Amino acid sequence: MRDKSAPLFSESLETIQWFVFLLASAVALPIVIGSIFALDFREVAGLMQRTFFVVGAASFLQGMFGHRLPIMEGPAGLWISIFAVMAYSGVQSGDNYIETLQVLEGTMIWTGMFLLLFGVLRFSHRVLYVFTPLVTGAFLFLLTVQLSGTFLQGMLGVGQSETTINWIDASIAFLTLILVIGLSMMGRGWMKSFAVLIGIVAGWVMYELVGHRDKAPSPELNMVALPDLLAWGPPHMTWGTLPLGLITAVILLSNLVASVIAVTHTIYGKTNYTYEQINRGSTFLGINHGITSLFSAVANVSLASSSGFMQLTGQKKKRPFLYASFLLMLLSFFPPLVGWISGIPAPVANAALLATFVQLMGLGISNMTHEPLDERRLTILGLSFLLGIGLMFLPPEVFKGVPGVLQNLLSNGLLVGTVLVIVLDQLWKESNETS
Repeated sequence: MRDKSAPLFSESLETIQWFVFLLASAVALPIVIGSIFALDFREVAGLMQRTFFVVGAASFLQGMFGHRLPIMEGPAGLWISIFAVMAYSGVQSGDNYIETLQVLEGTMIWTGMFLLLFGVLRFSHRVLYVFTPLVTGAFLFLLTVQLSGTFLQGMLGVGQSETTINWIDASIAFLTLILVIGLSMMGRGWMKSFAVLIGIVAGWVMYELVGHRDKAPSPELNMVALPDLLAWGPPHMTWGTLPLGLITAVILLSNLVASVIAVTHTIYGKTNYTYEQINRGSTFLGINHGITSLFSAVANVSLASSSGFMQLTGQKKKRPFLYASFLLMLLSFFPPLVGWISGIPAPVANAALLATFVQLMGLGISNMTHEPLDERRLTILGLSFLLGIGLMFLPPEVFKGVPGVLQNLLSNGLLVGTVLVIVLDQLWKESNETS
């Protein structure tokens, strides 16, 4: 007689692993935003709670009604850099941090409105022709380059208050990284499938055994509490941020397409999506931006790293993903649990995320080399990478004298690099196309 409990047990473990991946992808960035905007512990805890809620809600809505794929919606690296740049430019303009955060809420609404219109008017799929394998591959490559520095800093224990390597943090992080990649490549059965979960649990246990962290006393938190609405105040929509909203929407649309391509390639072994799927995805990406602004968090995007997670673990089912998304929403209603979960050591979480990005960078390189790298393609990639990656190394203050709109655009290497690849790929046609 067939054991019916085995599939249920396996599905439960898959749900837990998706849940841990969602947590690991969402837990670090609220802390980063808190340090940028000088938020206190209670404000960071509130942001963490709201982030868990909007990540769970956005992922569930996309999985059920949007593109309907198991792709995590998580805080966007692009938005993190926009937050950092506008924090600096806001201070230069004489605004306090709360006023800047209200402007950012408004900018997220502008972006959401454009994405919603792209989807509802069925315009999203009409720009798919610009997302060639060269563009998609370049975007994935630039995305991994941009975030790799953040992950590596977290693994080394380097942050706002630490400027030198913490060798204990670094050792545990690299052991976690080796364990996750090793199990995903050489593990068998359930050990291969749950490599990320095993790595995070093992790393957390090692961290606790070492016991070198200074544990600050946690303030009293209500057992049950709903995430706050408009915690930063009402959104401030300015005409000056409208162009930034439009350009960000176009780049996020390329992010959506790249994520759908990556995940469908992982699930089906080939790129497999419909125009309607992209339009629905754009519509709900816009809705999710509105929800994020309402709950004063960092806007979410479809994370292409979901493909790397699926390749590492072999998990391709949508139901455990939906369960995990709903579970994350539910968790956000219990602040003490949020506080405990947010105790996942940053070096361990960053190591697990870096492991998934190994696969993602490989997919980007594979896309770029889908067609022969002739002189035209090499020149486009070389110029875009040199300028885009070069901008990632420049501090925001170098654009001090530049108008606000251009400052927000030029200081974002991912945005500039992606736009350059798209523009050059369209303007510089291959000779056999023009003959």
